[in-house]
Amino acid sequence: MHVSVIVPTYNRASLLVRALESVYAQSLSPSQVIVVDDGSTDNTRELIAAQFPQADYVYQRHHGVSQARNSGIRRARCEWLAFLDSDDEWLPSKLQRQLDALYARPEYRVCHTNEIWIRNGVRVNPMKKHEKAGGWIFERCLPLCVISPSSVLIHCKILESVGLFDETLPACEDYDLWLRICARYPVCYVPRPLVKKYGGHVDQLSRQHWGMDRFRVQALERLSKEVNLSFDDLRAVLSTMVYKAGIVLAGARRRGNQGLVGEYEDKLARYQSQLRRLHTATGLDDGTLV
Repeated sequence: MHVSVIVPTYNRASLLVRALESVYAQSLSPSQVIVVDDGSTDNTRELIAAQFPQADYVYQRHHGVSQARNSGIRRARCEWLAFLDSDDEWLPSKLQRQLDALYARPEYRVCHTNEIWIRNGVRVNPMKKHEKAGGWIFERCLPLCVISPSSVLIHCKILESVGLFDETLPACEDYDLWLRICARYPVCYVPRPLVKKYGGHVDQLSRQHWGMDRFRVQALERLSKEVNLSFDDLRAVLSTMVYKAGIVLAGARRRGNQGLVGEYEDKLARYQSQLRRLHTATGLDDGTLV
């Protein structure tokens, strides 16, 4: 199996060295390493030329991480694709262990792993809601993103089937893609921690955007309209839309954002109506919306 590694980056030259060193230290070397520079104004270009000339360096105007990853996907030459965020790090056996797992279970075309979380230089334990799993995990993906891009190894045919990262989403683009994948395919899971995820720095997307559930609602709306979901999955999606729209509405009210209040009052009423109609049509209407 040949692997193309895609590393999007933006003004992270100081962190990028650690990420790329972990790629080139793999016990199973990737066939291609693509660094997509999303318009950096630091010394990223010079760094790659000096320290990692073997990498396939792509420069583009600043459009965000989704377009950067998609640019890497389109440039990839291999059937298997792996992603690594430029602030994260792989353990040396990451690719080998994933490929071994996929060899053993050829029915799988997507694989992710457990991970180590480090916040502000200190290792922390993820909460129960972040627990990883394998198999048919669609409903586990609804509350929040439970698959990290840096842990994923995926066959290119999967992305041809479900589409690429949504470039209209300023955040939660990974949540959106994993939902589209997990609604159709089971996921292989390697329980060994093979990725170090670093958090706490100021340029993380979760720190740049208020109300991340706004973007999850957008992803769920698209999913409910474009994917042929089973009854149980559709009910779970609509219930999650009701729940998350309520969270955004409460936050908008606290902030006095009347425009968003009006928008999400309408959304919440519409989602509740859709869920009620679904229950009524199937004889399950017990008056409960979520």
